[in-house]
Amino acid sequence: MKFTSSIVLLSAPFLALIGSASAFLPPTPAFARSASSLSVAVDTSDIKNGLTVEIDGEPYKVLNFSIMKQARGAAKTTIKFKNLMRGTTIENTYRSGEKFETALIEKIGAQFTYSEGNTFFFMNSETFEEIPVSDKVVDDKVKWITEGSEISLVLFKDKIIEVVVPSTAVYEVVETEPNMKGNTAQGYTKPATLSSGAVISVPGFVEQGAKIKVDTDKGEYIERVNE
Repeated sequence: MKFTSSIVLLSAPFLALIGSASAFLPPTPAFARSASSLSVAVDTSDIKNGLTVEIDGEPYKVLNFSIMKQARGAAKTTIKFKNLMRGTTIENTYRSGEKFETALIEKIGAQFTYSEGNTFFFMNSETFEEIPVSDKVVDDKVKWITEGSEISLVLFKDKIIEVVVPSTAVYEVVETEPNMKGNTAQGYTKPATLSSGAVISVPGFVEQGAKIKVDTDKGEYIERVNE
């Protein structure tokens, strides 16, 4: 019995020590990530716009590509890439069947809150923690972002490398010239400034204050939205 009680007396401070040790564990990361994408081997036949591959340890996104068929020999594919860490672009030509490794990237959902100086601040949609992002990473996506915009942040090796906006979104026309009476010309368009700051061409009948759906990839008007 004495042996048993000594074990109990010793275990109490030991358990307290274990409990206090939890205070020294690493903090929960701000990024609530989606499941990691697996790195996959692809070849030139799998190339498509928007695909991100890893070249020399860095992520490159396919901007566009073209295939040149030859009378003799295999076709060749010319690909224009953007380095998502440096912001530079390269264009290379590859033989048919040449292989690439897809970049191991992760995406997290976030909401734009505000900007200050050269930094944009987003709120993690799951953890609600604030995430600062450089304007160099936001790049030209800035013209599609307004307060409260839902976007995706792309991470490569725990570093944010890209901001992705929805392919279509609704904006308000904050400035455009009035529709001229009697102008019934087919295909008549005019410039319009949107609530995000982007300037696109819209049909002549679109008035200031109207809500419109826009293709953010092409920067084109899709349709007027009735609320």
